[in-house]
Amino acid sequence: MWKELSLRRRAEATILIAFGVWLALVFIVPFTLPTGSVTDLSGSVGKIDNWPTIEKMNPLAAAVYLIGDSQCHQLVERSFFLNGNQMAFCTRDLGIFIGLVAGMALAFSGRLRIGFKLSLLLLVPMALDGGAQLISSYESSNAIRLATGIIAGIGVAYLLDWFAARVLEPKGRQDLSKKGDARGSE
Repeated sequence: MWKELSLRRRAEATILIAFGVWLALVFIVPFTLPTGSVTDLSGSVGKIDNWPTIEKMNPLAAAVYLIGDSQCHQLVERSFFLNGNQMAFCTRDLGIFIGLVAGMALAFSGRLRIGFKLSLLLLVPMALDGGAQLISSYESSNAIRLATGIIAGIGVAYLLDWFAARVLEPKGRQDLSKKGDARGSE
């Protein structure tokens, strides 16, 4: 069955599986730790703030929490808790991960195809919510952060699908080369 799928469909399936495994890990690792052992990871993006907590974790949890620590602010008030433990990523990031899986599942099913512009438009709610928090005293709720993250994740998944169609399908590659020829002659 795998060999019967087009290169694009195999890419979609592979990306869906990777995103699905990652999402499962993010949800599972708090349960691999003692209840209530991770209570406040608040820190900064791009910095390892919680190494003393992470180094005590099992290797799987440590890997996920280390990625979270380096890529997410992990503010306690913007995070969910499972098993009494703060999750490795904030609610917006969690929403993005959920949206990536949902969007790739929709793209892979082939039941709903959306174009490049609509995919980009799905990023706007998160940009507005996050941007408003950055430049004003506005503070959104975790429900809004989760929802805008899911919407943005779906948009990114469809952008990946759009890109895969252009690069991996013979018709898409021809369309790109025609556009390149047209630009070259201008």
